[in-house]
Amino acid sequence: MSPTRKQDDKQRIEFLEGELRKRETEIALLKETSDTVSSELQLDSVLSIVAERAQRLVDAETVLIPILDQSLSQYIYRAGCGKNAAEIVGESLSLSIGICGWVFRHKRPWWHGVLSELEVEERNQWEHEAGTVILVPLIGKRSFLGGIAGINKTGGGEFDKNDLDILTMFASQVAIAIENAIFFEERKQAEEALQSLNQELEHRVNTRTKELAIANEELMHQALHDALTDIPNRTLLHDRLQQAIHAAQRERQSVALMMMDLDRFKEINDTMGHHSGDLVLQAVAARLRGTLRQSDTVARLGGDEFAMVLPGIGNQDSAIQAAQKILNAVQTPLVLEGRHLDIGVSLGIALYPDHGEESGLLMQRADVAMYAAKRNKSGYALYDAEVDRYSVDRLALQGELRHGIEHDELLLYYQPKIDFHSGRISGLEALVRWQHPRHGLMFPDDFIPLAERTGLIKPLTVWVLQAALRRCGAWQRDGLALTVAVNISASNLQDPHFPEVVATALTATGAGASWLELEITETAIMKEPAVAIAAIGKLNHMGVLLAIDDFGTGYSSMAYLKKLLVAKIKIDKSFVMDMHTNNNDAVIVRSLIGLGHNLGLSVVAEGVESAEVWDQLKVLGCDSAQGYSMSHPIPSEQLDDWLKQSPWGVKHK
Repeated sequence: MSPTRKQDDKQRIEFLEGELRKRETEIALLKETSDTVSSELQLDSVLSIVAERAQRLVDAETVLIPILDQSLSQYIYRAGCGKNAAEIVGESLSLSIGICGWVFRHKRPWWHGVLSELEVEERNQWEHEAGTVILVPLIGKRSFLGGIAGINKTGGGEFDKNDLDILTMFASQVAIAIENAIFFEERKQAEEALQSLNQELEHRVNTRTKELAIANEELMHQALHDALTDIPNRTLLHDRLQQAIHAAQRERQSVALMMMDLDRFKEINDTMGHHSGDLVLQAVAARLRGTLRQSDTVARLGGDEFAMVLPGIGNQDSAIQAAQKILNAVQTPLVLEGRHLDIGVSLGIALYPDHGEESGLLMQRADVAMYAAKRNKSGYALYDAEVDRYSVDRLALQGELRHGIEHDELLLYYQPKIDFHSGRISGLEALVRWQHPRHGLMFPDDFIPLAERTGLIKPLTVWVLQAALRRCGAWQRDGLALTVAVNISASNLQDPHFPEVVATALTATGAGASWLELEITETAIMKEPAVAIAAIGKLNHMGVLLAIDDFGTGYSSMAYLKKLLVAKIKIDKSFVMDMHTNNNDAVIVRSLIGLGHNLGLSVVAEGVESAEVWDQLKVLGCDSAQGYSMSHPIPSEQLDDWLKQSPWGVKHK
């Protein structure tokens, strides 16, 4: 064998041995890399290892790993190593351009061997990069992931088929690990996003819960407290009284209930205005709170009426001492708008268990004592059964009233209303009487308060409504354009089912809702304004006409008055009767007529007993009048004859 051939064989053997060692190194590197990345779930760590091993395998100056983002619209260079890699990592590239996009569309590697397969234009575009770039796809079990790119062979050579094969094999080995790491990262991101969302939702829920709790607390406060004075209202007073009674039963103690109203409060409203009246009520409430113990309850029941619950009171003497302390505090002159006002009060006291063991009975008896104090002008009074008009005799009368309602002992009288513009009768007010078997004819003041206190007001009102509507139906059938007015008590107005009672009466009698007019006093409205406004709204929606009776005598607020869906106001007779001789009354009537008309309401004057007053009201623009000058209340059986003979005449349909 020639020396030359021996030399060639030796070189060939050395080359093969070098290639074998290189392959062994590559295989060892592949195995070591596969083992390393298979145990790693952090995507950045996996990609960094893959990039570093890939650079060693293909001897590239730079290795980059582009990974498809979750939207599948672009690559993001997630890892790299070598020259300029740090400047590129983190950038993104659209799938519609470049070699990365080509690999994604064809799902196969890029190297210079694919140039022959390209269209001329595409080949010309990438020919200068053909040998300097190699990019193999990363394809997992579930999806296309991205690729491994080598850029610029170290030493200036081109990436060859051997580089392609080894990098393709490497990519297939690490793809599953990369896919797992991507899945782990996406799951981690999803968990973090979910955690962040949960935290945000929890924050929003907590915030909303707090807001709702605050709103609910405010609503509860409004429902249980008087809007003007911010002290407990009637509802909360009943609850506190009941709690105090239960505690007193357990501990064998006494409870004092005090009812109080202001004397001559109407004069303050009339002379200084309702705003001043509001200030007085607020001042009284503040004085009561400042005088009593923290464990006591001070409530406003409506208008100028207050109540106090004093639990754990020792005896009658202790209750009287507390009452005197209250009187001294409240009756101290009040400076209002530069004026010194003397505030007189009447206060009634009822004790548990001496005067009753049930809250309703104590309320009734404290009220009785308060009116006794008012009659006696004594400032305060302790409940005394001897002077209780609702004691034994009244209980007997209660039974008789129930019998009277059920056995048609009630009667209706009618008083006409005369229209100033036409001079004719426009309607009649139905006035109930009781033909008592022993006491004779009884007027409403003798039995309506009893009916309200004993729950008989509802059947009594039903009787009056149906009797009046039947009579009104007869007028309408006879062609007479007459309406009928019925007085409604405070108890009726506070009954949430009262509108249904009226609707039933209309249905039972076949009467039209517009034939009926309900007269309601200011005092009845102001006991529970929110409840009254709701009831009036329902009645108005039914088509029933509503009027405020005895207007000017009760306490009302313009804020409430403008909310009431009423059709007219009736000026109380106390202002009307003497207005032709009393200039103050005349001024009040003129003002009330103007107020009513400015609110779009019709105005009726009650108590017209002379031609002079009639003429004066007509000049002032009053709409209609009612009083003895035109007619006294007429018994039902005499009414038809009176209507035929009346000088006023009747409006016909």
